[in-house]
Amino acid sequence: MDIFSLNETLAAQKKSGKGYYEFLSVPALSAGLYRLAAGATDPQQPHEQDEIYYIISGRAHFRAGDEEQPVGPGDTLYVAARVAHKFHTITEDLTLLVFFAPAEG
Repeated sequence: MDIFSLNETLAAQKKSGKGYYEFLSVPALSAGLYRLAAGATDPQQPHEQDEIYYIISGRAHFRAGDEEQPVGPGDTLYVAARVAHKFHTITEDLTLLVFFAPAEG
């Protein structure tokens, strides 16, 4: 069993200096933290895996395919593999818990 403390994972993500910090990877699933500052541009491209985002904090708009929604804390988003998607109009720093299935990479 593995237990991941949010505070410890946030500290490790910050120390890494990267916007996305993967903290778990097994063949069927990977998980990480993704952070985007207010006003930032989301650089991601479509993935080969299905993806779930859980918004820990922050506010933005999210576009997946032809759909767009405002999103905020507590929202959970699902994006199918190979669907173009991005966060934009980020008005408050975003902290996201991200799951890929199967594992990214």
